[in-house]
This record gives sequence, C-alpha cells and structure tokens, in this order.
Amino acid sequence: MGQWGWAEALDPVLSGGGGFAAAGAAWIHFAPGLAGMVQRALLYKPIDRVTRSTLVLHDLLKHTPADHPDYPLLQDALRISQNFLSSINEDIDPRRTAVTTPKGETRQLVKDGFLVELSEGSRKLRHVFLFTDVLLCAKLKKTAVGKHQQYDCKWYVPLADLVFPSLEESEHCPQVHVIPDHELEDMKMKISTIKSEMQKEKANKGQSRAIERLKKKMFENEFWLLLNSPAIPFRIHNRNGKSYLFLLSSDYERSEWREAIQRLQKKDLQAFVLSSVELQVLTGSCFKLRTVHNIPVTSNKDDDESPGLYGFLHVIVHSAKGFKQSANLYCTLEVDSFGYFVSKAKTRVFRDTTEPQWNEEFEIELEGSQSLRILCYEKCYDKTKLNKDNNEIVDKIMGKGQIQLDPQAVQTKNWHMDVIEMNGIKVEFSMKFTSRDMSLKRTPSKKQTGVFGVKISVVTKRERSKVPYIVRQCIEEVEKRGIEEVGIYRISGVATDIQALKAVFDANNKDILVMLSDMDINAIAGTLKLYFRELPEPLLTDRLYPAFMEGIALSDPAAKENCMMHLLRSLPDPNLITFLFLLEHLKRVAEKEPINKMSLHNLATVFGPTLLRPSEGESKAHLTLASDIWSHDVMAQVQVLLYYLQHPPISFTELKRNTLYFSTDV
Repeated sequence: MGQWGWAEALDPVLSGGGGFAAAGAAWIHFAPGLAGMVQRALLYKPIDRVTRSTLVLHDLLKHTPADHPDYPLLQDALRISQNFLSSINEDIDPRRTAVTTPKGETRQLVKDGFLVELSEGSRKLRHVFLFTDVLLCAKLKKTAVGKHQQYDCKWYVPLADLVFPSLEESEHCPQVHVIPDHELEDMKMKISTIKSEMQKEKANKGQSRAIERLKKKMFENEFWLLLNSPAIPFRIHNRNGKSYLFLLSSDYERSEWREAIQRLQKKDLQAFVLSSVELQVLTGSCFKLRTVHNIPVTSNKDDDESPGLYGFLHVIVHSAKGFKQSANLYCTLEVDSFGYFVSKAKTRVFRDTTEPQWNEEFEIELEGSQSLRILCYEKCYDKTKLNKDNNEIVDKIMGKGQIQLDPQAVQTKNWHMDVIEMNGIKVEFSMKFTSRDMSLKRTPSKKQTGVFGVKISVVTKRERSKVPYIVRQCIEEVEKRGIEEVGIYRISGVATDIQALKAVFDANNKDILVMLSDMDINAIAGTLKLYFRELPEPLLTDRLYPAFMEGIALSDPAAKENCMMHLLRSLPDPNLITFLFLLEHLKRVAEKEPINKMSLHNLATVFGPTLLRPSEGESKAHLTLASDIWSHDVMAQVQVLLYYLQHPPISFTELKRNTLYFSTDV
C-alpha cells in the first residue's frame, strides 16, 4: 500500500471530500470508528499533493535537457518541495506512527527496518521496530493468499533495560561466522546471470511464466545474499540477562540504530513487562505502523524504478570543518549494491587537527548503486580498545551523511562539487561518474616512450627485461610491506597518488624507488592494476580470448587441462613470463588470506577482467548491457584466472619443453 498504507486505502472514499479538518491536532491515536480514520486521512491529503507534485517535478527534470532555460527553475522547484517534505517529516511521524498504551500514553514508532539476527547459530531476517520506550524484534508470519499479514514477536526489550555490551562483555557472546567472500561473489554472478536472462526474455517478449520463474529464482538468490553478507556485529543486552546479536553490512547503519536508541534513553524511562494482550496489540500495530515495507532486494523493485548506476564513481574528499577540538581524523565512503551497503574507500588519517585537508581522489566501482555515504571517524590508537569481533580498533564516528546518486546530476564530464552536513560537521567533496563501457576502453598511448598504454613486447624489448620494470617494482613493494594489508588490491588507492606514480614510471624518473617506498601501499597496488588495465591489448591477448572462453567452459577435467595449458604455451614470451610472475605473486598474497582477507577468488575477481577483457575492436562482439556488471563474459574471465591460481605451480621451462609435442595453432 505504500509508505502511508492505511491512508492510501481510504483515498478513494475521500476523493470527493475537502477541507483540512482538525489542522491543529498535535497527536493522532488509532481511535475506533470511521470518523477518526477519515480525520487522519484528511490531515494527510495536503501532504499527499506535495508528494505527488515532487514526483512530477522529478520526472519533468529527468526529461528536460540540462541546457534548457527551464532546467534551473525546475531544479529550484524540486529542491523547495523536497526541503518542505523534509522539514515536516518530524511533525508527521508522530501522527502516523503512534499507538496508545493501556495507560493512555502515546507510544511512538521512531525507526524500523530489516536486520539479520544471529539466533541459535543461524542467520534469520527480522523486522525490528524501535518505539519510544521499547525495542521489538518481529518476524512476518506466513499467511495464505488474500489473508491479512501479521507479525510474530520474537522478543522485546524495554529501553530502560537495554544496554550495549562493553568490549570485555562481548567476548562471552557468540562469535560471528563470516561467509567466505568467494561464496558471496559467486552468488552475485548468479544474480547477474538471471538478470541477463530476464532482460532477454522481456526483449524477446517471452512468456510471463518464464519471467516469473526467473523472478522467483532471483529473489531466492538475493535473499540469500542479504542474509549472508552482513558481518558487522551489533549487540543488544537486556539487564535481566538475555543478549541478542544482529549482523549489519554497514557501520553507518549500526551507528544509526545505536544513536536512535541512545537519544530515547536520555528521557526518564521506566522498566515494564508487557502482558500477553498488550504484546499482541503492540505487535498487531506494527503492520500498520511500519515505514519499511519490502525486503531491500532488486526483485522487489517496480520495472519503472531506477536500476541504479553501473560504472565508476570518482570522488575527491577535499576537507572538513566544524570539529570542536583537534583529533586524528579520516573518512570512509560506502555505496549500496545488491540491496546492502559496502565500504569502498578510506582517506588517510589527518593528525591532530580541527580542519583536515585530505584532497584525496578515489575511483569506486558501482553495481546498481543509488546512494553514497560518507562517514567521518576519529582514529583510536589505544591498543586496549581492540574489537574482538574483527580484530580492528574501534574508531569513534564523529559524523555521517548520505546523498542520492542522481543519474542526471552525476553523469556529466565535469566534476560536481557538494557539501554534506553531519552532526555540525561539514565535509566538502566532488564527484563525477564514468559509465562502465567508457571506463573500460583500452586506448593505446600516443607516447610510445612510456610504459602505460604501450605493448608489453615493446616495453620489455626496450628495457631488455623479461618482465616490465613497473610490474617487478610494484610487486616487490607489495610483498615487502603490503601483503598483510586488509583488502590489498580490493581497496581503492588515492587516485592522485596513482596518477603521480604513473607519471614517474612513464618518465622513467630516477626517484621511482624513493617515491615507491614513501607511497601508500594501496596506491602502489592500484598502479599495478592500472598498468594492466591500460595495456593496448589484454595480457592474455585478443587473439586467444575466444579460445580462453571456450576452454574454461569445458566440462571434462583432462580436456580442460590440456586446452588451458596449450593456451598458455601459445602466448608471446613476454606476456607468458609476466603472467606467470604475477600468478605466483597473487598466490603468495592469498596465502595471507586469514590476515589480508584476500582469497584466490577475490584476487581473480579483481584481476580477471583486467587481464582478459578484449580491446575495444575485439570487444564489440562481446558487448553486454551496461547494467550487467557480472555478465557472462566477466564471470568467465574471473574463472579463467581462478583456474590458473588454483593450479599447481606452472613452470615456463616445462611449458616450453612441452611445446614440441603440441601444435601452436589455436
């Protein structure tokens, strides 16, 4: 029924009615009888009109060219409407989210949402409701088609009895079983494959039964991902002895719940026990009061809803101000994908300041993303405050904010500057978006004296080396001081640092080694990835690409082994030697997986498309929709590299010795 459920249901009855009755009412209770319901709906109707006007303005703006004279006027009108709705939000919420207790007091719903609870060793999706005096954890009952849906209360904790366990106390709580990253990535691939199949069915006007079957399959896979991806613990403890553990995917979300509870606990709250009837009434009201109606998966979205952005978001975090005292400060960036938020980048720590000037640029991959979150932290160097769950020091969140990624505003060639306000702190940043097809173009360098965008055979011949100098130096530095870095090769390096290293390597500057030793390790890892991404043709070559795709699809293990080894023999020597050099390095990185959290599968996901994706001329035959981040080709590229990473050591000498016994024609 939408966000206003009960009021929308009454809309047809009231369409002939007018007037803004009882405008001065401060609180709305669920009064019996139609009169009370009509009164509430009349109060809602003016807001409904503004909401609809806002949607119309949004659609007008979407279809108006940016250079049209009306465009800035429409932008202003939309901003005014959105600001109006935001400003009255707090006034509306008590009216539509309040229920009366048996004592005649008003119990207001403050926040609700879907969270994953770890219960009896297994993950369960719960709908959690935070009222002014109680936190209630519920599950939606399974009901027959056409029957009224209801919630079943799993547990509740009065806020007067609710505490957050200290780090020492959390040691005695159950430990979190984290699902391996490669299982999550596999599921993302399956979801994207199903999306592709659905799009093909719709394009070919396929049977609705087939589309519904695919939708059901996609919902099951997305639900599994939503249930198994969260790993950040959020513990709730009842003073009377019982503890509960939620798992969240985002520190932002954990902070929101904690802050909302702590704000309410500042009031004079009394402990209480609900009778079975009171609990039944409260649980029964949850269905009407809820503000979050659907599980956050894409299969629940309407066809006309935005699919989000697919490609690369470039973000520069400039500076922040508004801190009351000096601190060691840094920011993290989160974006949503597959229904949940993921941390994608982190600035360096700016020490002992009230006005940090980071000026750091990041390239963030978007997978159907609609929002960007920025969190500002104070770094804690106290080793005693160690988080027992993920072995990381718990840093204090100083502020957090979120903005919608509007495709119209973001998809321009120019940087878009903005300020996000959080808790009295203002963070200044800029961003621009590059679509996936544009960002993945391989463009040969016009300047053949450098190394980026130059054929690997040209570089090795010029250097009189078997492996390009840039590859050897970056790998050596990563193995020296970055092999235990959490998320090495996955976490974005600062773009400006990467560009500086690129310029130094291209100019063959004498200060390369000094610069490498001083540079952030994620920037060095990013430079290595950029080098392979910008090769004019992939390391595993355009010519052999179709054969690699066919070879990895073979089901017979012996035939696959022969084919995949034969393809390596067919590579030019500089390509083969460099590939084997990189392969052994990535295996050494994966050996440190318990520390760096980078499995062979994670590394294959990062490097597979970079090493195999065909150059522009060759890739036209392999084009997929921009929204297909995990298209069939990308999945196969990951699987090719994973095959070699999981293979016993491959010797260049052995491969070449066996060349005598095999044809080199592919």
